Amino acid sequence: MQILLRQAKIIDSSSPFNGQTKDILITDGIISSIEDKIDHQDAQVVAGEDLLVSGGWVDPFSHFCDPGIEYKETLETGANAAAAGGYTRVFSMPNTEPVVDNKSQVSYVVQQSACLPVSIHPIGAITKKLEGKDLAEMYDMKNSGAVAFSDGLVPVQTAGLFLKALQYVKAFDGVLIQIPIDKSIGAGGLINEGIISTQLGLPGIPAISEETIIKRDIDLARYTGSKLHITGVSTKTSIDLIAQAKQEGLQISCSVTPYHLYFADEDLVSYDTNLKLNPPLRTVSDRAALREAVENGLVDCIATHHLPQNWDNKICEFEYAKSGMIGLQTAFAVVNTVLPNLSNEKIIKLFSENARNIFDLPTTHVSVGSKAELTLFSRTAETLLTAGNNQSKSANSPFLEKNLTGKAVGIVHKGKLFKQ
Repeated sequence: MQILLRQAKIIDSSSPFNGQTKDILITDGIISSIEDKIDHQDAQVVAGEDLLVSGGWVDPFSHFCDPGIEYKETLETGANAAAAGGYTRVFSMPNTEPVVDNKSQVSYVVQQSACLPVSIHPIGAITKKLEGKDLAEMYDMKNSGAVAFSDGLVPVQTAGLFLKALQYVKAFDGVLIQIPIDKSIGAGGLINEGIISTQLGLPGIPAISEETIIKRDIDLARYTGSKLHITGVSTKTSIDLIAQAKQEGLQISCSVTPYHLYFADEDLVSYDTNLKLNPPLRTVSDRAALREAVENGLVDCIATHHLPQNWDNKICEFEYAKSGMIGLQTAFAVVNTVLPNLSNEKIIKLFSENARNIFDLPTTHVSVGSKAELTLFSRTAETLLTAGNNQSKSANSPFLEKNLTGKAVGIVHKGKLFKQ
């Protein structure tokens, strides 16, 4: 099978063609030729104005609900949504039924996703059944294909247990992923604690519930010298704490979600349940701090926190709605819309290169002889998510029918072209 990318600008700092616009021929999954012009009659052709090509994108935190919660999402529908969003690799959370807390469950995800357009890397649970009591068999899961370890949507609350987990994974250079939520602070909260929560009469989740956990986990990572990735960072103080830890030389990395860059708690005046999230949307000044941290390189990755919810869990009173939104298909367009001046090089670091380095994934290069794992995208084309083109099983997105600037055109992965 041959694929021809016509006049694509190459965005890859490791490629000898970085910044150049070329024709790229891919033969049987390998980049066989990069020239000013290639004529080939039998190849599948991808062309378009402002077509850019980079190494394949990586999402380090998504929920595919499989096994056990397939009415919200499956590995297949999740992979299709990821491919439509320009991703070639996605990390799947362990919050399934049963929990991904042993090598059998890790193997299930790996095997079931082998023929899907996107490589799905299971995140193994830190604790058995996500109960926060006993450590899961992380070493066995690592050997079976777990890319990192996290209790996902129910982050580890006990400092002593999280310390043991950090010490455990250090033996094989593993990475722990933690959403910074102290569930004992603002336990009944629905949105960010502040002026907006007071005006709307909704119980709040204070910023300190996030910042307390980040302080604790940084202290524990300092003590153990282990690798920690903090995802879903939402406040200015959190960003400042992570910046200090990085300056100290700790092995701390972080990611933010596209929706924390786009929305603030002021957007909740309409009581849109699609904006009920955890960590919640914070203040306008917090959002500005997150955007600045992305621009200056402090934030390592964009993590979609793709969290499908069925109709019943969103079309209800705000109090009873479940948290989360889908985000794989709109992630790039959202970031490109709110940060249009972000350089192509920074975009690729955020969406691909940094995650590959942090989690020790295979590198990918736009050069002759390299395996073709590529994302094709445009920064000027528009994305419009609709009920018709939504690839997810769920539709809990505030971006439905909303025009965004920037589009993932397709991916080349596993020897095939997947194009929107």
